[in-house]
Amino acid sequence: MFKFRESIQPISPYVPGRPIDDVKREFGLDDVVKLASNENPYGASPAVRDAVLKTFESSAIYPDGYCTNLRAAVCKYYNVKPENLIFGAGTDEVIAMLGKVFIDAGDEAITAQITFPQYAAAVEAMGGKIVYTPMTDHGYNLDALLAAITPKTKMIFIANPNNPTGTYFSKEKQDAFIKKVPKDIVVVFDEAYQEYVAATDYPDTMKTIQEYPNAILLKTFSKVYGISSYRVGFGICHPTIVEQLEKIRCPFNVSSQAQAAAEAALTDQTFVKESFTKNRHVMDKFIKALDTIGVYSVPSQTNFVLSDVKTDNIELFNKLMTKGYIVRPVPPMKTFLRITLGTEEEMDGLFKVMKEFLV
Repeated sequence: MFKFRESIQPISPYVPGRPIDDVKREFGLDDVVKLASNENPYGASPAVRDAVLKTFESSAIYPDGYCTNLRAAVCKYYNVKPENLIFGAGTDEVIAMLGKVFIDAGDEAITAQITFPQYAAAVEAMGGKIVYTPMTDHGYNLDALLAAITPKTKMIFIANPNNPTGTYFSKEKQDAFIKKVPKDIVVVFDEAYQEYVAATDYPDTMKTIQEYPNAILLKTFSKVYGISSYRVGFGICHPTIVEQLEKIRCPFNVSSQAQAAAEAALTDQTFVKESFTKNRHVMDKFIKALDTIGVYSVPSQTNFVLSDVKTDNIELFNKLMTKGYIVRPVPPMKTFLRITLGTEEEMDGLFKVMKEFLV
């Protein structure tokens, strides 16, 4: 009948967190709290609403494919040049573009055993092979990544902090690692959660990409900036890489509304700092509460925690939904749940329900 490309057959579709309305309908609930997709529970900067509303009159006009105003704002904030930037409908799209420009059939890319699944999708869709390496204390083992390099290696994908474990590695480790990577292998540093990092020894990846042309930095507006629905992400890298990515970028991939929302969000760093402070407070309180019922949580530098509930995670996931709480089971880790940190009230409610099921 139909003849589909063989390379995409083994790929499993990305499964997002359960939508709130679906859970309401299934269990007959009036109130549901979604703690599954690492969204900002405090929403977005008030400036975003005003910026988006101003775009309404131009809804019939194609967006600026070059993201001119947003590009200028990002250049100013990160002190980079316009030719160093590639924009996408979320970093998901940038990751997919990277696979298209670097991976041929039979090529390899390396990443950690448990990490963001879109790295594998980008590689396998192009007929490449994703090579998974063992982890240390639920985090990336950079030495293991180096040991996995072969003549077929084209790329290395690294999430720092890592999703779904929340772990990070230091500037010292990153500096030592990148020096040992062959210069013809592209290293992608995905820092989707960087704004939530409290660690003082976190890497300065902006400096890394300035010193190493084979390094790429990915950033997103979907997490702390609170505009996940608008889908805006970008990469910072050498202009020669941007030039290739632009060849296969969809012409109008970032909507006018998304560009306006991202520009407004970036200018309100007070909102970002407030979100960070609230997140750390809620995290500390929630982890301490879980500890009182014997639930261990991996130390996190993100807006979520990975917790060992010491029972079947799918079973507990389903039980929590009946009470109106959507979390995220981590399939390879049979007893772990990834729990997005909501407001203090939401986390107090979740803990009460978890205690009911686990004690």
